[in-house]
Amino acid sequence: MRVGWVIEVFYLVPGLLASSGVDGRSPSMRCKGRGMQAPGTGNTTRGATITIDPALDGRAMAAAFKAHGRIHIPGFLAPHSAAALHDALAAETMWVCSTRGGGQNIDIPVEHFDAFTPQQAARFFSLAHAEARDGFHYMFDSLRVSDLIEKGESIHPALAAGYAFLNSPAFLDFVRALTGDERPNHVDAQATRFEAGHYLTQHDDKKPEAGRLYAYVLNLTPRWRTDWGGLLTFIDEDGHLAEAYAPAWNALNLFRVPAEHAVSFVTPFAGAPRLSITGWVRHLPSDSPHRRASARRP
Repeated sequence: MRVGWVIEVFYLVPGLLASSGVDGRSPSMRCKGRGMQAPGTGNTTRGATITIDPALDGRAMAAAFKAHGRIHIPGFLAPHSAAALHDALAAETMWVCSTRGGGQNIDIPVEHFDAFTPQQAARFFSLAHAEARDGFHYMFDSLRVSDLIEKGESIHPALAAGYAFLNSPAFLDFVRALTGDERPNHVDAQATRFEAGHYLTQHDDKKPEAGRLYAYVLNLTPRWRTDWGGLLTFIDEDGHLAEAYAPAWNALNLFRVPAEHAVSFVTPFAGAPRLSITGWVRHLPSDSPHRRASARRP
């Protein structure tokens, strides 16, 4: 089944691309995604400077983080910064659908899901759900901000500014003060969009060789109801739900890794996309190419 997953996905998608005259041999090819109207002025993304709300003090929250190993911080960014990042994500057209098949990560052009016949869609989701039932699996739209910047590819100025902010002394010092940990020196980033049918099954983010210290989610979702799903859930040793954070507007979730967590299934009646920028706070050696790339400010 696992090998068949990969073969069938690679068979379905290139066939659809060929019918549209697009070369679909690369599953990581980016292309135009489903459109979404951006609320707000639409001009906040020009020349964006991303900053933390000056009223926040990481040291004042350190006790709460130490007690639980995780924290939810509302109103994290200055209002103009949150608006700039949200407008950039809302206007973005280069989303890919990130999923897995046969133990491999797969990126599929989002627009070609609309070209699936009902039979193809049913088969695709049947394969995906079979893997998700008893193992690690996911399906959501993503934009790999770090990868694009490190490759020197074009990216929305506000997202580039957001990546620079995450690797700036302002953010890294905040995290160090909050966690009491002086090791953080690099942050990677991907934008994510969870819509109806999307999910991320239980996992712990453990990957010592990658230097992961903490995971973060910068929530940029203006409107959400908890019964729409899409909750960041934390699972205790007995398999029970210990705590959950709902998608929110301008809020930072930060938690120590490894930690068992998941994003719950987004229901078919969800009335908005779940938007965020997420990734890991890491400790990397000074000669790491990732750190050199993050030092190149946009």
